[in-house]
Amino acid sequence: MSPTEFLKLALFAITRNKMRAFLTMLGIIVGVGAVIAMIGIGEGSKRASIALIQNMGSNMLTIFPGSGGNRFGPMAMGSADILLESDVPLIKQELAHSSVVTATQQVQTTRPIIYQGYNYVTQIQGTGPEFLEIRGWDVESGRFFTDAEVRGMAKVCVLGQTVKDNLFPNGDDPVGQTVRVGALPFMVVGVLEKKGAGMWGDQDDLIVAPYTSVMRKIMGRDKIQRIMASAQEGKAELAESEITALLRQRMKVAPKDDNPFMIRKQDDIVQMQTQQAGILTALLAVAASISLVVGGIGISNIMLVSVTERTREIGVRRALGATQRNILWQFLVEAVVLAFFGGIIGVAFADTSDGGFALRP
Repeated sequence: MSPTEFLKLALFAITRNKMRAFLTMLGIIVGVGAVIAMIGIGEGSKRASIALIQNMGSNMLTIFPGSGGNRFGPMAMGSADILLESDVPLIKQELAHSSVVTATQQVQTTRPIIYQGYNYVTQIQGTGPEFLEIRGWDVESGRFFTDAEVRGMAKVCVLGQTVKDNLFPNGDDPVGQTVRVGALPFMVVGVLEKKGAGMWGDQDDLIVAPYTSVMRKIMGRDKIQRIMASAQEGKAELAESEITALLRQRMKVAPKDDNPFMIRKQDDIVQMQTQQAGILTALLAVAASISLVVGGIGISNIMLVSVTERTREIGVRRALGATQRNILWQFLVEAVVLAFFGGIIGVAFADTSDGGFALRP
């Protein structure tokens, strides 16, 4: 018998009992759909995480105190006051021609922000004008504060979109208005463009002000908490190495001693997220594959039952000259056709699900 004849016999047998054929394919449909959907969800999660991290500044490096702990935590601060304001101009001066684009000081705290009858608690980031370049951010309205305002400890601030929406729900322009940061009045000079969700939460839920004002007038301290720097394109590793050497030299760290600070690169976080997402995708795929295996076993069982029920047909075909090999091929082709159509329907099912869409960029 030719392959075409085997295929015709298989299709005839399947269409003769449509309900059984559909129930037989159901396991394959669910299995294939689940595998594709789970892999799609895993890949989509990985791409979304990487996009969020890169949205925070693809070449950003963060230097903060500490020689251990979780270097991937949400803006870890450390407790030792080992970083100095003067470290930033030192990094700019020494590394500007080799690996670093710019750098800035940074402190962070949380305070209630009050405007008229509205009260909203948010994080306050004290930093310098370089903040926008390092974070790849821009101002939607108004302006950012200047170096002169940083040096003069000016009480000016720039609002994130979330803070603006909570303090000015009626759509009023906050630029030029005065808000109270804790007990101190700060004039709003600008509003940041909307950034969206980030690795550690809502990036727009913040107020940015001169680090000198936040550090000394709000927090009552005289040491910065961390340094943010932007590496030249493709030179993040070199920037990390050169900053490490420069700070170790400034801090007079002995060669055998560990660094009293840590440097977190965005590439490190991307790599970590990629590894975690890969593990998640593999686990989801394995879990979904179980249903695919069960579907295959279901087809095997149904074909065995079908052989038992069709003994008369098999006997007639043998009497007409069909060989045992012909009978075997007939049932094998039926099983393959069932699995094929089940797989096609499963792919279509997955493509209309969230998992299918997750595979698309």
